[in-house]
Amino acid sequence: MMLDIRDLSVVFTDRGEEKPFTAVDKFSLRMDRGEIVGIVGESGSGKSMTAHALMGLIRRSQVSVTGSALFEGTDLLSLSREELRQYQGRDLSIIFQEPMTSLNPTMRIGKQVEESLRIHERLSPAERKARALEAMALAGLPHPEGLYRQYPHQLSGGMRQRVMIASALVLRPRLLIADEPTTALDVTIQAQILETLKDINRREGTAILFISHDLGVVRALCGRVVVMKQGKIVESGPADQVFRHPREDYTKLLIASRPTRKKLKGGRSDG
Repeated sequence: MMLDIRDLSVVFTDRGEEKPFTAVDKFSLRMDRGEIVGIVGESGSGKSMTAHALMGLIRRSQVSVTGSALFEGTDLLSLSREELRQYQGRDLSIIFQEPMTSLNPTMRIGKQVEESLRIHERLSPAERKARALEAMALAGLPHPEGLYRQYPHQLSGGMRQRVMIASALVLRPRLLIADEPTTALDVTIQAQILETLKDINRREGTAILFISHDLGVVRALCGRVVVMKQGKIVESGPADQVFRHPREDYTKLLIASRPTRKKLKGGRSDG
């Protein structure tokens, strides 16, 4: 068992005179090595907040995070910020939704991909560059040598997202969290990114926790799916079973509201 999340709750306590707000309510999930699991739900359902809690990206002074998240036996939620930093990037890594807000516009692509290597490993500049180029190729970036010296604004949206994937993969993490990584992309590029993630899973054995509000995307990628609503899990199971025979009305509503191929043809996807 790679990841065992038990009763994870995220409660915002610093809300003035308002009552505390529960963003994630007793979320539990188990993942094996090499598995791809999807978390779906509408905006505000708590799926991204779950990922941020796992990665230690929530300021504990404003939020109460309870429960446990055992990563190969170590409870990530009990670690100090310094202890957790040893896991971030090296053992588990995250791809964010919008690369233009995550990439440094003043830093060359290659140096950004190398960033985690500088933090976690003692390598020569030549060794770091070789590892970065390898990760860029694995992420499906064409001609990595040429892209290495370019800046984010010189790349398309799909290419920038691949840079984010390369940055997340450069330390060969065992768990990759993908938080809405295809939302702003054209459907053709979206499909290419999904194939890239599948290929990484097959070749590297990387487990992927894929977060999206687009059920079609999750169905194309994931073996299992968790459906969230208002911070709670309302349904979970094998992806094919959930999509073919949903039990909950909320899941049925999500499936019914999913854009069809006809609607998407020639346009852009919101998911």
